[in-house]
Amino acid sequence: MPEKFVVPQFIDNEDKILGPITVRQFLICLAATLAIFILYRIFPLAQFIFGAIIVAVLAGTFAFLKINGQPFHLFFVNFVQTRTRPKKRIWNKEKDTAELKALIVKPPEVAKIVMATKSRPESSRLRDLALTVNTGGVYNPEEDNAP
Repeated sequence: MPEKFVVPQFIDNEDKILGPITVRQFLICLAATLAIFILYRIFPLAQFIFGAIIVAVLAGTFAFLKINGQPFHLFFVNFVQTRTRPKKRIWNKEKDTAELKALIVKPPEVAKIVMATKSRPESSRLRDLALTVNTGGVYNPEEDNAP
């Protein structure tokens, strides 16, 4: 009897630990709570409230917001990479426009390829027999050698 294997289902779903909250979301909320506590200990009340709101909004955005079905942190990384890459991709940057115009006007020179030719080897009895066998008797060496 063949062995049975369990095929994992729903591998794109994250593991949930507290109701609908995943491990990633829990860790982001835990880090935000720690940051808010540090802000509480360092700053006066007005600055603490302002900082706590900013930290809470950022943590909520990174933990719970999804854009086009993907978590916000993946969207954010893709956005940053798109913004930092150049818009145009230029091949061979050292050529200026005058050189490019000269290349366009003048057709490229085509190098002539000289093929070395060999003279046909003289007929041998073994080659003639092989051709006769391979062609099923259609090839006749006496007809080929006629002047």
